[in-house]
Amino acid sequence: MITKYHAKYYANLLTQKAVGGELSSISQSLMSASVDINPHQIDAALFAFKSPLSKGIVLADEVGLGKTIEAGLVICQYWAIGKRKIIIVCPAALRKQWSTELIDKFGIDNIILDTKNYNEAIKNGRSPYPKNKVIICSYNFVARRKAEILMHSFDISIIDEAHKLRNVYRKSSKTSHAVRDALTTTKKLLLTATPFQNSLLELYGLTSIIDEHIFGSEKSFRSEYGSGENNADLRSRLSAMYKRTLRRDVKEYINHTNRLPLTQKFDSTDAEYELYQAISDFLRRNDIYSVPAQQKKLTTMIIRKILASSTFALISTLTNIKSRLEKMLETASMLLFTTEDLIDDDEEIDLYMDDDEDIPAEEEDVVEIDKLKIEIELLQTFIDKAKHIKQDSKSEALLQALDKSFEMQAKEGASRKALIFTESTKTQAYLKEYLEANGYEGKIVLFNGRGSDPKTTQIYKNWCEANPSKVSGIKSVDRRMALVDYFRESADIMIATEAAGEGLNLQFCSLVVNYDLPWNPQRIEQRIGRCHRYGQKHDVVVVNFVNIRNYADVRVFNILNEKFNLFDDIFGASDEILGKADAIDFETRIWEIYQQCRTEEEINEAFDRLQTDMQVEIDERMKDTRHQILENFDIDVQEHLRVAKDEASTFLNRYEHILWELTKYVLDGKAKFDDKQHSFLLKKSVANCACGKYDLLSQLQDGAPYRLSHPLAQYVLDKAMVLDTDNYNSEIVFNNKDTGINVVLPEYLRCQSGYLVLSRLQISSFEDEQYCLFSAFTEDGKFLTQEEAEKLFLCGGIEKINTQIPDTIVSRLNANSKQHIITTIKSVDSRNLSFFKEEEDRIYRWERDVIDGIEQELDIVKRNIRETERLARQAENIEERISLEAKAEDLCRQKRRKRNELENREDEISVRRKELIAKLERKMIQTTSSDNLFIVRWSTN
Repeated sequence: MITKYHAKYYANLLTQKAVGGELSSISQSLMSASVDINPHQIDAALFAFKSPLSKGIVLADEVGLGKTIEAGLVICQYWAIGKRKIIIVCPAALRKQWSTELIDKFGIDNIILDTKNYNEAIKNGRSPYPKNKVIICSYNFVARRKAEILMHSFDISIIDEAHKLRNVYRKSSKTSHAVRDALTTTKKLLLTATPFQNSLLELYGLTSIIDEHIFGSEKSFRSEYGSGENNADLRSRLSAMYKRTLRRDVKEYINHTNRLPLTQKFDSTDAEYELYQAISDFLRRNDIYSVPAQQKKLTTMIIRKILASSTFALISTLTNIKSRLEKMLETASMLLFTTEDLIDDDEEIDLYMDDDEDIPAEEEDVVEIDKLKIEIELLQTFIDKAKHIKQDSKSEALLQALDKSFEMQAKEGASRKALIFTESTKTQAYLKEYLEANGYEGKIVLFNGRGSDPKTTQIYKNWCEANPSKVSGIKSVDRRMALVDYFRESADIMIATEAAGEGLNLQFCSLVVNYDLPWNPQRIEQRIGRCHRYGQKHDVVVVNFVNIRNYADVRVFNILNEKFNLFDDIFGASDEILGKADAIDFETRIWEIYQQCRTEEEINEAFDRLQTDMQVEIDERMKDTRHQILENFDIDVQEHLRVAKDEASTFLNRYEHILWELTKYVLDGKAKFDDKQHSFLLKKSVANCACGKYDLLSQLQDGAPYRLSHPLAQYVLDKAMVLDTDNYNSEIVFNNKDTGINVVLPEYLRCQSGYLVLSRLQISSFEDEQYCLFSAFTEDGKFLTQEEAEKLFLCGGIEKINTQIPDTIVSRLNANSKQHIITTIKSVDSRNLSFFKEEEDRIYRWERDVIDGIEQELDIVKRNIRETERLARQAENIEERISLEAKAEDLCRQKRRKRNELENREDEISVRRKELIAKLERKMIQTTSSDNLFIVRWSTN
């Protein structure tokens, strides 16, 4: 039981803004995340808030350690403190995953902004950048709209797969330049496991994305750090911007299970093989209307992927292409080709092309009618052959694989669950029908972006009726939850498409089946990661299919298996190998082999070349450089994370207790509470929140997740903030046994009494921040510390009224409070001065870099002059001497220009430095305000 004074204090504590990298600076995000958060992720989020003057950081954890969660914590905290102009920039294929993660794990609404809905918003007179929604878009989208994104002045930008921008220092990197320019005024959080791969200049480029005033020119950086002799200095300069955690650092508390590969080989039938060869030869031709020259790669890649997926999907695609050619025949003219001509599902289109990529108009070629008719007839032949294939060898192999895998699961004591992935919704529909006809009737659930089949619709409807308090109102989110719950409780098999499967957490399933195998290793890693993740209790079986009759398929599987270690390594692919795959465009290289190679000998030669290129030959020097500059070689790092874990656990227990007790107080009479389960049943709707069961996030079971950012929690906070506590006639009797957490009071505070005041201090400087400050003493005059007063308010209590507090006591409390406020302001001043000095030092280092760069160029000219003059003196004939003297004179003129440039640049840089420091000084000016929340007498028993 708590009092209204507890409630008002709790509400202010839960909403206060803090600065400086303490746990309180991310308190709101920690309490709003519906996911187990590991200590290194908390450590990374705190790093992002370490300095209010920082223009951004790079989170460079190794693959598989949850950089998305770290970024989510930062986003969530920004959201909680009202800074809601947030943009996430990522590869197009990752947009849906980001959207899902933000909603599922942090309850934050968002919008994927692409050309289509951007144009729709403009057409309807709406802003394409809605308020109270995180914006998620691709690199290309930002690059094309850099001017308006720059004008929008986002509070923070998250750049995922940021290594794609690390060559920004090169003039040819136009997209990188555009993204950098669009976000130049925005605080940035860059995510990458490979901040540099082959050169320190990549690190220079990535750092300049955040702040162009860290280093001087590219030349001066290369001169200063290119030799590797100054790595310690470089590490020091980057230490405030880069945070990297290694797998070995976290193995103590992230206990991954194994991956067990199961390779199901099959032999295609003669009819299947003949059709494959015929279509393959057709796709290699350069004179067909089905594959426009401008989009040959995209078109042939899509058809080849579908060809490997299923005959059922192939029929649909070929029919779409044939229909397009028939329209061409009717109009006797070329038609603009779109991806939708091949695929009629938006989520599949995202897998094959980056959004907003302009499709070039086709040349106005004359259509050869006879040639077009022959091609239409050929396509019809392919369709007829496909329809006559009655025996699908791959789906038969699927039945065998499921039998073996379920047997393995039974031996392990794992649940009988299988997650089957396919890139095609057509293949998904075929597999459902096939499996239901072969022993799995009523045991299958589909998961795709549409969710429009009758069974899925019924599952969603039943779930909404059974779980009214879980319904968020966002249909895509609720449907996802309904299907996952159904898979957990009722189905044996979930068949998921690629895009829909992003962001799923299916730790209760330990069997992943790649029915068709993507050529992108990152996508395979994401698939397996749906089940093989933190919280998985069993080894995960990974099933892959290999058509032994298709030699190219065999080689693709071998390289994915042996080179990437995707299927049997505890952590999957390494940073280096994924970085290398990205660098050489692995997916395009595979496509080229399928397009260009027909014989086994040609295929072998091409794959041998690819494997040679895939050798991760980052030399020992580069590995050592990465270790010296980025990795934490502090031998106490694991101890640091252990301490962080304990502190975070204590912190969360305390703050969840506070939220729980506050909710009980405000919703008294409106809800029925279960203290053991930390859940409550809302009996009367408030703040437009549905009646029903709610669970605290840490105790989430079958109720709606109750987090600090939930509208119901916001209602609770708002009510508590305006409670009337202005009277000076109350006493709180604290009872440390009447509390949901263990509170140990010092011996001298037991059976004691006294007085206290709670003041609220607000400071606006580099950032806005608030403090709840206690000033308290006992009847016998002993002062309580801030921590001791906070402990009192963790105890339950009752209020006694008609306890008049003497004016002398009030005056004394106010005087003590004023002194506490002054001390706190001085402490903030001192901390801010430290931030200021760090930034000032960084600016001076940047100035020195720029000047040093020009001086080095001047020194080179001087050396050239001396060398030229020496050669002139040693000339063997007059013509050579005159030529060298003329060259020396030119160099002298160049020297004078360099000196003038140096003087001018020194003046310019000095002015720029003074401007930057003056800007910092203006930010440092504080405005403060304070008020008393309440004054009470207190006693303990």
